[in-house]
Amino acid sequence: MKDRLLSVDEICEYLGISRDTAYKWIQHRRLPAYRLGRLWKFRREEVEEWVKQAKGETHGKS
Repeated sequence: MKDRLLSVDEICEYLGISRDTAYKWIQHRRLPAYRLGRLWKFRREEVEEWVKQAKGETHGKS
């Protein structure tokens, strides 16, 4: 299953962040996530693209 959705714990491990940070990023920084009932799920490819865009915004400005 290549397109398997990741859980909050899995995305936290992948990004090296805490659960609190993940929830803050979902709310404030638009971390791409899908709410399925009470659970948040993530597509790894979308999160990777979001990280690349965030890095570009941070490093691309002078």
